Amino acid sequence: MLLLKIGGGESINLAGIAHDLADFEDSVCIVHGANALRDDLARRLGVEKQVLTSVSGYTSVYTDEQLMDVMLMAYSGLRNKRLVELLQGKGVNAVGLTGLDGGLVRGMRNKGIRVRQGGKTLIKRDLSGKPVSVNRRLLRLLIDNGFTPVVTVPIIDENNFAINSENDDIVAVLNMVLEADVVVQLIEAPGILDDRNNPRSLIRRIARTELAEREKRVKGRMKRKLLALRRLTEAASTQVVVADGRREHPLTDALAGKGTVIL
Repeated sequence: MLLLKIGGGESINLAGIAHDLADFEDSVCIVHGANALRDDLARRLGVEKQVLTSVSGYTSVYTDEQLMDVMLMAYSGLRNKRLVELLQGKGVNAVGLTGLDGGLVRGMRNKGIRVRQGGKTLIKRDLSGKPVSVNRRLLRLLIDNGFTPVVTVPIIDENNFAINSENDDIVAVLNMVLEADVVVQLIEAPGILDDRNNPRSLIRRIARTELAEREKRVKGRMKRKLLALRRLTEAASTQVVVADGRREHPLTDALAGKGTVIL
């Protein structure tokens, strides 16, 4: 069983990923992003995107009703259906879903994000939250009958509203059901870098026990990613590979160890 997370960057080679999956024999579940497409649509529609940094140093996108509408267009609309189209064209029987559909991924809305603004600590509340459970019956129904789920945000909260969530966290909660042999994350970098400004500083192997210490030393999106990877590896013995989604054969290369392997 492969659990594949595809980043939402503009240069991710989706066609190459679909090509690699065409000959893949094991069951697959896919989670994908669309942040570059979201940002492009937001600009074209005149919707302002705000990035919040919590007092603990983690960044997140502030999701209000307007941005949620943009996300529905970008993630569950254009990116999800174009990816399903690519996969179907390669003979992969893909089914596009959000966490809303069939209550596939349920979450709890955040009570608020503590941020520093103007020298004050404020609580920002938005349409975002943490995934907590998966509709096991629906997920297994699809996979056990030969379908490849292609999953994206939004997820559904405790009051049945759409909320944004981190795809890294969705991967972790899905893996509680799937218990994948390997989790592959394809990003716009060679893997996890020792120096984010130096693409040659690839870390080829990381022990899961090292993740907490590395998390303390970084900022921004990578800080949140390392937190999610730490939680994922603490919850399961699954091998994780973080690799370059821009390569000609992104998945094939990742499974060959051309990235960062977390053991």
